[in-house]
Amino acid sequence: MSFPALLPSALRRLVALAGALACAALLPLAAQAADEPSPDTEQWTGVRQYLFADRPIADNMGDVVELDAPFRAEDAAVVPIGLKAKVDQTPGRYIRKLWLLVDKNPTPIAASFELTPESGRADIETRIRLEEYTWVRVVAETSDGQLHMARKFVRAAGGCSAPAGKDMEAALARLGKVKFKLEGEVQQGKPTLAQVMVSHPNNSGMQMDQVTRLFVPPHYIRHVEVAYAGKVIMSADVDFSISENPNFRFYFTPQAGSGELTAKVVDSKDLTFSSTLSLGKTGT
Repeated sequence: MSFPALLPSALRRLVALAGALACAALLPLAAQAADEPSPDTEQWTGVRQYLFADRPIADNMGDVVELDAPFRAEDAAVVPIGLKAKVDQTPGRYIRKLWLLVDKNPTPIAASFELTPESGRADIETRIRLEEYTWVRVVAETSDGQLHMARKFVRAAGGCSAPAGKDMEAALARLGKVKFKLEGEVQQGKPTLAQVMVSHPNNSGMQMDQVTRLFVPPHYIRHVEVAYAGKVIMSADVDFSISENPNFRFYFTPQAGSGELTAKVVDSKDLTFSSTLSLGKTGT
């Protein structure tokens, strides 16, 4: 008689149950893998050639940069995205540029960010619109000229054409208001998390006015530049893939004494907005 037949019936049932549970635990992973198309999309091939030509890109999936994005977004018009650096910003080697790419959006190049060693950390957080289920990518260029990529497949649709979330007249009344927000204690020589927020409808040109049934003309932020103590620490070229009322979280490194954070914002109609935040003397 074989060994399994010698097991008491209760023990055999327990072993069978354990096997079934193990298989069930693997099913979501298998379904997730099957739900993800090949990352070698036609859109990515075109964007890759346009931005990087034949330069090699290390698909390291987290060794230099990570992409923080939801598996399935609750709202396709407001999808939180985090570009997370895995290397320090030092004069010897740092991340000098980040590209945020969305394969299936009408304009796949959602944003590009330029950074410096004074940024403290090359982390950027923002919110974007997604028009289709798509691969979202971050490509980082380090100061030695190397390219590194991380990617995630995000399930959300209809964000670029979704109606504005708030009353348009009220949104236009606040147009161009720029605010800073600091998080945590500001200390000399230590990276400090900051946020710049812009009141702007960021119309994509794909949204329909629910009253007139006409498409709302495109009008969106296209450039953001943040400086500390007169030196640019973060600049961004963006488009309507960024959500309504754009905001960007970033780092800077305060130095001895007082200084100012300044922001300059330019939109697609060449309207310019600005804001200044004066910092008191920083501690050591």
